Amino acid sequence: MSNKRHLIRLELMAAATGILIAIQARANGQLSHLMKNNIEAALVSFSSGLVAILVVTAFNPTIRSGITRLREAVKAQSISRWRLFAGMLGGAAIATQTHTVPLIGVAVYSVTAIAGQTAISLFVDKVGLGGGSRQHISPRRVIAAAITVAAIVISVFDKLQVSTYSAAAVILSTLAGCVIGIQRALNGSINVHTGQSYTTSLLNFIMGTLFLFVFLVVMMVARGDHLYALPTHPWWIYLGGVTGVIYIAMASTVVQHLGVLTFTLFSVGGQLVGSLVLDLVLPTSGASVTGYLVTGIVMTYIGVIVGGESALFKKRSSQRWRQRQRREHQKRSAQ
Repeated sequence: MSNKRHLIRLELMAAATGILIAIQARANGQLSHLMKNNIEAALVSFSSGLVAILVVTAFNPTIRSGITRLREAVKAQSISRWRLFAGMLGGAAIATQTHTVPLIGVAVYSVTAIAGQTAISLFVDKVGLGGGSRQHISPRRVIAAAITVAAIVISVFDKLQVSTYSAAAVILSTLAGCVIGIQRALNGSINVHTGQSYTTSLLNFIMGTLFLFVFLVVMMVARGDHLYALPTHPWWIYLGGVTGVIYIAMASTVVQHLGVLTFTLFSVGGQLVGSLVLDLVLPTSGASVTGYLVTGIVMTYIGVIVGGESALFKKRSSQRWRQRQRREHQKRSAQ
């Protein structure tokens, strides 16, 4: 029973990370809107998160202990060095997002990116990339992933525009979703060795910030991009980095135990709920709460139930299986 409660807490954490993603998206989106250089805005967000986690690390010995454990694991070759660059995948996904969203819009990007995440989640769970046990690609898991993608399509249906379609941008945004799924899995495997989720988050922000800095310099040289002054208000546009630190720390823990697909299903549901609450409490121009969004939220959790990804559902399923086994055993004994 205590194990079930632990799994339910992890599922709630996964849903909470989705809410954090919605908050981060609102903050980063407003920051990008106020700045004329989207890549610079992404770098500012990552940098603020890096500064925050560095300050916490200076006063938190458990995070530093996690760094020591990770260093020892690398030295003992318990973890491959290439896994440590997972944070760069996050930076690459952000860079792709800033390029594709202006071409196809937020709605199409959301659908394609989440489709990429759910699809790749099936495969990374199958090979155990996240550091936990391997999970086979069963029909139920495929159906759950498909329902989740359909839920996203419905939730943004009123915002989808065929006129903004770009095949290249759609492919890129789908690949960005795959990259995010792989990053989550790698973070889970890193967390196995650090034993401290905020150590994993620190490593991610170091790598992600480094990637975006180099990318920004390249764009300045290649395209002649310019740097712009930071906006002075509203203050909450700088919350994206701090929110990301917490999100990555929580996600690495959940993925390690539940797998990438289960995390993605619950996270998407939390993200839609968070978007709904933000649109009600802090509405922006052009944002509105529609029946499509509410339907998408309901469908997301239907996917969780149908796929049997919830600990509550697994509990009922395992109980029915045990009851069936007992009945069959009684029949054989009677014979």
